[in-house]
Amino acid sequence: MKPRKKTWQELPCGAIIEDLSAVLENKTGAWRSMRPVWKADRCINCLACWIYCPDSAIMVEDGKMKGPDYNYCKGCGICANVCPPKVHAIEMVKEQK
Repeated sequence: MKPRKKTWQELPCGAIIEDLSAVLENKTGAWRSMRPVWKADRCINCLACWIYCPDSAIMVEDGKMKGPDYNYCKGCGICANVCPPKVHAIEMVKEQK
């Protein structure tokens, strides 16, 4: 006799992080092959990079960009892609290991 398959309502919720301290301990920046370089003098603090960063790796203080947090940045390049082209305050460069 085959075991009964669970319905979708019976499956546990996925992607729920119950222990938030584990997230802070898992520094994922070492996975990066490309690094965002932030040019503070060009930044207009539109915070598009902060909004779109899938890893919450953009540091903001008092409503102003403080740069990427390289401990958690995986180098996806989304921040550089959403930075206004006329500003070009974030540039992706090859990671130096």
